[in-house]
Amino acid sequence: MNGPSKNGEHPFGDKGQMVLFALFLIVWIADSFILHLSASFTDHIPLYLRLILSAVLLALAVYLVKSGHTAVGHEGIPKAVIDTGAFRYVRHPLYLGSVLFYLSLVVSTASLLSFALWVVILVFYDYISCYEERVLEQVFGEEYHSYKSRTGRWIPRITSARIDPVESHSYDEEIEKQNREYTSGA
Repeated sequence: MNGPSKNGEHPFGDKGQMVLFALFLIVWIADSFILHLSASFTDHIPLYLRLILSAVLLALAVYLVKSGHTAVGHEGIPKAVIDTGAFRYVRHPLYLGSVLFYLSLVVSTASLLSFALWVVILVFYDYISCYEERVLEQVFGEEYHSYKSRTGRWIPRITSARIDPVESHSYDEEIEKQNREYTSGA
């Protein structure tokens, strides 16, 4: 495997994304609008449902990409772990936004060939994100490990608020004391 680029990205990340983007567009357009080889689900799923779901996916993709680009530029590896904006929820919002963009196109035309290529694209993004996470672990160490434990790679983690037992115990004692004062004064 080649070493990381100066910004910590996989050496073939950008080229791979461009090739897959071009290939996806060719397959999606050809199957959905010209050849209709695998777009048979269009008869079973109403257009308005496909367009609504596609619009939701596209809006989420735009939010993730916009939020991710405001936090991360192309000037190199950041000086600290970024955990604001969309990075607060997922570790790769730019990649997730791209994946959701492709999925919105797949859903809009219900092309099975495009869906198969979308799965390949998802595997590619997962591969390069794993690579980049290893680089970030080397650069940021425990800070990145902590960030990884709080966020999901693709799906936000749902965690309950953690209560410190010592603080909770002292809080309960304070409430109990206030209750005794209130009831004795009444």
